[in-house]
Amino acid sequence: MIDKLEYLLALAREKHFGRAAQACGISQPAFSSAIRQLEDMVGAPLVDRGSRFIGFTAEGERALDWARRIVGDARAMRADLDTMKKGLTGHLRIAVIPTALPMVSKLTTGFTERWPEVSLTVSSRNSAEALRLLDNLEVDACLTYLDNEPLGRVATTPLYRERYHLVTAADGPFGGRITIPWREVAEIPLCLLTPDMQNRRIIDHAFATAGARAEARLESNSIMVLAAHVRTGRWSSVMPRILAEALGLSSAGIVAIPIVEPAISHTIGLVTRTRDLEPPLIRALIADARRLAPTLTDIA
Repeated sequence: MIDKLEYLLALAREKHFGRAAQACGISQPAFSSAIRQLEDMVGAPLVDRGSRFIGFTAEGERALDWARRIVGDARAMRADLDTMKKGLTGHLRIAVIPTALPMVSKLTTGFTERWPEVSLTVSSRNSAEALRLLDNLEVDACLTYLDNEPLGRVATTPLYRERYHLVTAADGPFGGRITIPWREVAEIPLCLLTPDMQNRRIIDHAFATAGARAEARLESNSIMVLAAHVRTGRWSSVMPRILAEALGLSSAGIVAIPIVEPAISHTIGLVTRTRDLEPPLIRALIADARRLAPTLTDIA
């Protein structure tokens, strides 16, 4: 039963029978047969089929919810029993929004020092992708915004507040400013993250609140692309100060000026699946996040 539910999750992830079968290490006919057996077991069609995968039926979507819960609990049980025998070991997967990438090392470094037998994979994802991966059991935790857009049924651990700065050349027309209003920032040639990034949606909303509308002269889904353009001294961007520092922009003659009118901030934190019994790795990660949070006040 569990293996068939794993196949259903793979199909939700890959949206293609052949790729899902390959990911599960079985032939496509065997994979398709297993899905049909699962449909026979529950007494309802779960997948819309044509010449290719179309999607899930209403029953299939509900079955996916159960599959995520059952498979997640089964994995957690195995991890818990392994921990009883071997101590805390295993592999932890964390999805992180781009603006929080400089901060994740503060969590992961302390965690691996405390638990040296645990390995980590950190991937950069936008907030929607991170939550989708968490929902489909493809990652174990996310570092993302907690208080701006709906998260769904998850557990959250706040870490720090993200504040917004104009990142611009120190010798440019705004380099000597102590603060700058959003309305004035809107008049500057900017390079910004793409609209699929929640950070960009936050920034656009801040401009709208100030009665302004900024035109991004350059957009990218890569923080490194933005940093490379700002480093030339001919471009400006909006980002948290800690991000600009982590990218080494201050050493390139770039300053970070707090943006006001309004001064806004949003909470970044750890997001995990809600369970009655947390897997040992997640339990340890949440404990480390709670220990770390008081040290991160007002740094971003």
